[in-house]
Amino acid sequence: MNLIKVSNINKLVIFYAILLSISDIRCEVLELGGDNFKIWKKRIIFQLGCMDIDYAIRKDEPHKFIDISTPDEILLYKRWEKSNRLSVMYIKTKLSAGICGSIEQHENVLELLKAIDEQFITSDKALANTLIMKFTSLKLTGIRGVGEHIMKMRDIVTQLKKLEVEMFESFLVHFILNTLPSQYGPFKISYNTHKDKWFINELMTMCVQEEGRLMMEQGESAMLVTQKKGNKGKSQASQKGKQQIPPKYDIKKDDKCFFCKKKGHVRRNV
Repeated sequence: MNLIKVSNINKLVIFYAILLSISDIRCEVLELGGDNFKIWKKRIIFQLGCMDIDYAIRKDEPHKFIDISTPDEILLYKRWEKSNRLSVMYIKTKLSAGICGSIEQHENVLELLKAIDEQFITSDKALANTLIMKFTSLKLTGIRGVGEHIMKMRDIVTQLKKLEVEMFESFLVHFILNTLPSQYGPFKISYNTHKDKWFINELMTMCVQEEGRLMMEQGESAMLVTQKKGNKGKSQASQKGKQQIPPKYDIKKDDKCFFCKKKGHVRRNV
């Protein structure tokens, strides 16, 4: 019997220890800025729950108590009022000065969160529009840098996804291929005639390999042009040198000089 009581006591100790450890949970909540709204709101809600002051977020405001209110009604309102007041105070400490000044001040925590939501929903729409314009204007102008080009486009797609603007991966692959320059023409034709579809990681791998092949091909072409120019220069120099060499005369013993009429030498006309 005593062993059973000891066992139950140990269970209660463990249970309360778990409750205390849960109540000590904290998460870092940074100030709300221009680009961290979604993660900020999640952490705010979580932190208010850990602090056990999120009742006003979960429940609507009850009727204010009056003289004929029951003790339970009075207790309920006081609980909500405390939760609301502390939540509003905590949220306002996590707003940057610029954002706090641009949001209408509310003393009701749900109305305050709604006002913040409305401001950032408008900002999200503007940001999404800017990112889409940037995404559609990206072009690779040369052979080099295809890997960085694809990574830049993937980064924009990730940002759009956070703003609830999603793209199918097959569409993204085709769109990226259309942003490549004419040197990648045969590569694009090869993909279009290929039976299997590529995912974005496969596309990046294949494009980087094609970039290496094109650069090697370009280097070989440049070397051939240089060699042709060198050979052409040498042939022109040799021909020029040959023209500068004066002609030699084959003098015979029987030849007479037109000047002195003697044999064995010739005087040139000057």
